[in-house]
Amino acid sequence: MGYRCIGIDTRGFGNSDKPYHGYDYNTLADDVRAVVAAIGLRDFTLVGHSTGGAIAVRYMGLHKGYGVNKLVLIAAAAPSLIKLPNFPYGVDKKGILQQIEDIYNDRPQVLRDFGNRFFFQHTTEAFSDWFFQLGLQAAGWATAAIAETWIKERLFADMEAIYVPTLIVHGIHDQVVPFQLGEIQQKMIRNSKLIPFEYSGHGVFYDQKDEFNMLFVRFVEDQNIQYPN
Repeated sequence: MGYRCIGIDTRGFGNSDKPYHGYDYNTLADDVRAVVAAIGLRDFTLVGHSTGGAIAVRYMGLHKGYGVNKLVLIAAAAPSLIKLPNFPYGVDKKGILQQIEDIYNDRPQVLRDFGNRFFFQHTTEAFSDWFFQLGLQAAGWATAAIAETWIKERLFADMEAIYVPTLIVHGIHDQVVPFQLGEIQQKMIRNSKLIPFEYSGHGVFYDQKDEFNMLFVRFVEDQNIQYPN
């Protein structure tokens, strides 16, 4: 469709370097800012999925949305993935602590279980194996450190600092980042719109890929966005 798409492998994952430190949201947002500077991006749409959505929110707060003219949050782990005394949404802290312990004991099984919860629509065995291999590309310490970041970090102030038009996409069957967090994001971010996907889990961009792509393009092109069929 003529759009330039730039994907970033988060530090510790994919083909990026895998240092032992730097998995807090400030550093991860700085990494995004470094890519923006290196390539000379401006007036771009920033898209973040899951933890990437949390990083995108921190980028908007920490770097005042430098260069961003639109924001898309997909199943974003914000403003807190963890339930708090004054925030009864998200997931229980003890579950994440158990996940961190399991990562150090049997990371392949953790990744396999995660893949089984990621999608709502059926995926083939070959696709599941490919998705599993993507997880294995990450460093074990990076996988655990990101989970520790979920426990430590809060993004309430960052969300309130967002000023650009924001599209929030969330699958109602999400077993990783509960749909309620998408509803909270819509309430906290001015000039935002939440689009629930009725037949999607955490991998909304694949569960309903045709509907997602159509919605995304309409948002980028300033067309009226509608609920998917």
